Amino acid sequence: MDYLRIITLEPGKHCGKACVRGLRITVADVLGWLAAGTTEAQIVADHRELSVSDIRACLAYAADREQAPIFLPTSI
Repeated sequence: MDYLRIITLEPGKHCGKACVRGLRITVADVLGWLAAGTTEAQIVADHRELSVSDIRACLAYAADREQAPIFLPTSI
């Protein structure tokens, strides 16, 4: 999924956290709702400005972030 048109990063909104289409709804908000068991349909019903595509873009963004290399400090 091409989430680059959906997920935005703006320094003035939520301290630069990843948001959905410039709204004040962060990717972390959406992931938290999903983790709590809220369905996509319930999220869209509660937040009419979101679509199922927005929710899936959040998941794709998070999946890509998880693929980034993690640099752990080496022990001495």
